[in-house]
Amino acid sequence: MSFLFRQQRTFKPRRHIAEGTKQHDLMKHAAATLGSGNLRLAVTLPEGEDLNEWIAVNIVDFFNQINMLYGTITEFCTEESCALMTAGPKYEYHWADGATIKKPIKCSAPRYVDFLMTWVQEHLDDETVFPSKIGIPFQKNFLSLSKVILKRLFRVYAHIYHQHFKEVVMLKEEAHLNTSFKHFVYFIQEFNLIEKKELAPLQELIDRLTTKDR
Repeated sequence: MSFLFRQQRTFKPRRHIAEGTKQHDLMKHAAATLGSGNLRLAVTLPEGEDLNEWIAVNIVDFFNQINMLYGTITEFCTEESCALMTAGPKYEYHWADGATIKKPIKCSAPRYVDFLMTWVQEHLDDETVFPSKIGIPFQKNFLSLSKVILKRLFRVYAHIYHQHFKEVVMLKEEAHLNTSFKHFVYFIQEFNLIEKKELAPLQELIDRLTTKDR
């Protein structure tokens, strides 16, 4: 599959949660609590619900959000302007998926994000990994895979904040970006899903966004 084809196919919400499913009910619950404006409440596991189901629903939501946020700045994130996938001068990310690309490779930010979004999408579309029907169990490695997905999605936020924030401001998207990222941070903090060292590129921002809510 060509890079251009993948690029055109990606950067829009891809995973639709079907009505009538348990995950759709959880998604509606998440939307309702988000609407209350209390992000800490919005990420807590609803009483009596399965943790894996809750994590799965939220990963789909964050995947769609990040797709849309990155989609707003793709014209500024090019092979030329972002020849490497970085988050400021100290952090550079190399891509490997453990299957077709086993040894991490240096690549441009748009190519990295494309690899990443395609890789996540393939997992979301796999019913054995992200089951949408009641009764289909989650695999034993679901939590560890979820941590890898969220760690990599975080890198897109980190790249946007470090390399493209002035474009985000120009597009008047900063409030949307900040709310999305704050929601993401509360979620990964609630369930301890990303190691602190991985958050280092945005630790100051995380502290600033979350301190006043403690």
